[in-house]
Amino acid sequence: MAMPPDRLVNGERSMPEVTLGEAYRADVEILWNYHDMCHTIRPTDVAIGLGSHDLGVATLAAELYREGAAPRIVFTGANAPTTIERFPRGEAVHYRDHAIGLGVPGEAILVEPEATNTGQNIEFTRRLLASRGIEVRSATLISRPYQQRRAYSTAKKLWPELEVVCASRPLPLDEYIGSIGDVNRVINMLVGDTQRIMVYPGRGFAIPQDMPPEVEAAYRRLVEAGFTSRLVR
Repeated sequence: MAMPPDRLVNGERSMPEVTLGEAYRADVEILWNYHDMCHTIRPTDVAIGLGSHDLGVATLAAELYREGAAPRIVFTGANAPTTIERFPRGEAVHYRDHAIGLGVPGEAILVEPEATNTGQNIEFTRRLLASRGIEVRSATLISRPYQQRRAYSTAKKLWPELEVVCASRPLPLDEYIGSIGDVNRVINMLVGDTQRIMVYPGRGFAIPQDMPPEVEAAYRRLVEAGFTSRLVR
């Protein structure tokens, strides 16, 4: 059963939980479903893999390339505190290596290794493509499942003319948590992304998104339960 971060068991930090307990399941599922944009995958000019701790982003990018849904891939991302140990050479670099291992030719991949947030992912990728003389009218934004809505709202703010399709590995919630190996991390990230949908438009980082009352209520209950490590101030 998930517990709020930094909780100690018998005076020691417990190993990461991997099972979503019933205490938080309903609220987590509400947020999980809200962030899924439910876009239909179709061919676009480029697949943009947004860096994170989730190597599944690179896996899906490779699948879309092999299926002919994207003739080119850009992986974008430096490091965050949550990824530096797993991807010491940078998120985008490790994503590229993973995709090549899955059969994508290196010449089909561009690497943007400097971005440290979603806004920079979009801005720096746009700049990289322009510097190579690559015209892009449409893109598939590949992200963690719960980052889809934020990726979309950020892209439409910073690159409004771009046709955006959002995509993630189509894993059920429990299977996704198992692939990450830490239910608290997933809940905290879900809560953090939900807060960003609420506050980032007012800061000029994203376009507004509708948020049903039940989503906001679920978010607030999880915050009250202690899942606050990914909140912005």
